[in-house]
Amino acid sequence: MNGNIIMLTEENYEGEVLSKQGLIVIDFYADSCMPCKLMAPAFAEVALEYEGRARFAKINVYDSKKLALKNKVLGMPTLLFFKDGEEADRVSGPLDAVQLKGRVDALI
Repeated sequence: MNGNIIMLTEENYEGEVLSKQGLIVIDFYADSCMPCKLMAPAFAEVALEYEGRARFAKINVYDSKKLALKNKVLGMPTLLFFKDGEEADRVSGPLDAVQLKGRVDALI
């Protein structure tokens, strides 16, 4: 996995998402989800391109069911965009790199 993508868990979620300033894009995914697998390269590409301007993270919904429920994630993949600790955008379903960049650009 891309070295600048944070793996979020119930233990580090609050400190990495709710307590930090700036933009963090979170990919709620599952290893068995084909659309998640198809989106993964675009997510990694955009994470590299925006290094230093936005943070990128992943949450495995099966490993962190409480976080998926807390964030009302109903399908995968779901991307949540938090700016300064508050949810600023959300999209369900896979995005390509151009679509993801557009959403990131609108928030940074």
